[in-house]
Amino acid sequence: MPQPGSADYEVARDLGQRLAQAGFTVQTGGYVGVMEGVSRGANEAGGRVIGVTCDQIEAFRPLKANRWVTEEVRHPTLRERVLYLVDHCDGIIVMPGGIGTLSEFALAWSFAQVGEVPIKPIIPVGGLWQRTLAAYIDPIYIRTQDIALVTSVRTPAEAVGVLRERMYRQ
Repeated sequence: MPQPGSADYEVARDLGQRLAQAGFTVQTGGYVGVMEGVSRGANEAGGRVIGVTCDQIEAFRPLKANRWVTEEVRHPTLRERVLYLVDHCDGIIVMPGGIGTLSEFALAWSFAQVGEVPIKPIIPVGGLWQRTLAAYIDPIYIRTQDIALVTSVRTPAEAVGVLRERMYRQ
């Protein structure tokens, strides 16, 4: 789990700060690591920070919402939490993470593909996602228009730029 001072935590903190400065509300899973880094950066920049937490995660691993969250939205199950995260946002910026992050990314992409949710920016950040997508995307299995639903970037500054551009274009 990335800790304060680690590269991934500080990149996440930078992202949160940039999002808050651009006027966006930040919504994360609300817990530790990268989620905390984004929450902290946004909070320190005076932004609104929503943490989406759930009873099921806390029964599995005793955690509470990180101290940088200004508003908590709680769900009983992981399924409800993930669906809320994907459905209740205007754009999705995907930072490095674990299985939960991968599943949220895939679900958001799949929902956008089939029209379950309106098309919204899906922006994976960093080399981890660029390598993952390069290994995964094969035009035999994924149509060009579905590949285009995802805009991969290297930095938080690029992510916020893409988000702003897409939000104002819609």
